[in-house]
Formats: sequence, C-alpha cells, structure tokens
Amino acid sequence: MQRSNYRRALAGVLTVAVAVAVAACGSSSSSSSKSSSKPSSSAATSGPGAGKPPIVIGDKNFTEEYILGSLYQEALEAKGFKVTLKGNIGSSEITYKALTSGQIDMYPEYTGTLLTAIAGDNKPPTSAQQTYTLAKAFVEKHGLTVLDQTPFYDSDALAVTKAFAAKNHVASIPDLKKLGHSLKLGGAPEFATRFAGLVGLKQLYGLNPTFVPLAIGITYQAIDTGKVDTFDAFTTDAQLTSGKYVLLSDPMRVFGFQNVAPVLKASLVNTEGPAFAQTINQVSSLLTLDAIRKMNAAVALDQQAPATVAHQFLAANGLA
Repeated sequence: MQRSNYRRALAGVLTVAVAVAVAACGSSSSSSSKSSSKPSSSAATSGPGAGKPPIVIGDKNFTEEYILGSLYQEALEAKGFKVTLKGNIGSSEITYKALTSGQIDMYPEYTGTLLTAIAGDNKPPTSAQQTYTLAKAFVEKHGLTVLDQTPFYDSDALAVTKAFAAKNHVASIPDLKKLGHSLKLGGAPEFATRFAGLVGLKQLYGLNPTFVPLAIGITYQAIDTGKVDTFDAFTTDAQLTSGKYVLLSDPMRVFGFQNVAPVLKASLVNTEGPAFAQTINQVSSLLTLDAIRKMNAAVALDQQAPATVAHQFLAANGLA
C-alpha cells in the first residue's frame, strides 16, 4: 500500500477507535522532555491530587515508552497531581538507575526486562504472572514497588523478511543456528549483553551470529537495506502490520514475558494518596494489544506526537 493511502486508512481506523473509546490514536516524540508537546489543556487545579508532592515520571528511549509516559502524565494531571515528564532517558539499565538515584520517581518497565536485565534472574519464568511476582519481589527489596501490569505484552522477538525466511527455511530461532557466524543480527547495544538477548540466544539456542549494533529507530531500515539479516524487534512494532516481515518463534522463551508495569518509589503510594495508584492502574487496565499497536502506528508511521496520542486515548476513555 502506498504510504499516503496507508495514512488515510489509518486515520479512518483511529477516528472510529476514538469514537467508541476502545483504541488510541496519536503519537510520540523522542525529545528529552515531552511535556511541551502536550495538547493545550490546563491541568486540573483541584481533585484528589491537588496539593500533593510533585511527581517526576521517566520513560525509556523508544516510541512505545514515550506514549506510556505521556499517558500516565496526563491522566495524573487530570486528577490534580503535579507531574514532570523526563522522556527518552535511555535503556532499562540507565532508566532504572535514574529511579534508584532519585532523578525520577517512576517509569513504565517491562516485567521480563526488569527480572532479567535489572534483577539478573535468567531462569525462564513459566507465566506472565510469575514474571510479575518475581519482579515485584525484587524491587521491593530496594524500596520500590510496581503497580498493576497491562493486559498487553510487548516482547522482544527476532524478525526477518519474508524473502529471507523462505530462502533459508527459517520459522523459529533454532533454525538460525545453521547459518553460523555469517548471520548478521542487529539490535541496540545493550542487546549484546543481556540474557534476554545475545547471551541467551547463544546459551539456549547455540547461535553464533555476527552482532551489528543499531540505534533504536533504524532497525527496519537496516533489514530492508540488507545491513542485517535478522534483528531484535518488538512484537507491538507498527511496521509488522505491513506483512513484509516474519517473527521467529521462541520455543525456549529466551525473551520471556513482557507486560508493562510502572515501577516506582514505594513511598509515593502513601505520600500521593489512593487516587495516585488508582489512576495509574486504571490507565494500565485499558492498554490492550490492539490499543497499543494503534498508538504505535500513529506515532511511528503517521508521525504524530506522543502527548497527542495520549490525550486522544484518555479523552476517548473519559480520563482527560
């Protein structure tokens, strides 16, 4: 489909989704702070959050995180909370350090990443709930907690083009082993040092690829131009709807379970009052796979801003 036609079709889908209040449209930006990109509506000056201590929310360095940060920010501000959003901080390792060092009070994290990249627990969990329980137990040892996890999950996955899959007869990650060191595997720099990444792929599947570090945002360009043969994709990537790519199955669950749960200072739950956690949990409960995919598409493909996406979704669901 031509990009212009795709945008017109996408716009129609998003308009309908907002009208029935079940999906989101909008976008995200990669600026260091996205507060300025919010729709021009004044934050509530009354409500359960009025007079509470200010909150600093962070988010990581890719589209979906920008959207999540904006969603939680605006929903809290609508309840009268004073919120600053520090966006595009970096990888999980960097953003978690910003939390523990007091630079931010909260950020949205993927439960499996929290468990493996932060807690260092590389034993593959058996379910999403077990992943959440173990991740929560870990952070509680450090004065933190996690709120409710989202219905949607966004797992890492290895993606290839349909042409590559057909030529090399690959449908699952183990099928890549036969390609040995000639396989060019792309991913963010931190992918090379994570168990839910290159380390686990080598240990569990015996892969021995040539790793190609890629900046987040250019992975699809890299595979389309032949710079890499396979790359670390996210299962909610908007580009996957094009039909050009194949996600390889992960029978040994090296990438685990990846629902989103805000991780935050445990003290916030008390100092901010019950409406704080209730508001965040309400937003999280609405984030289905369909909703997040549509928001990601509006940002990545239709070039809208994250705060605009967040506002339209929250307004459609009566939270803005």
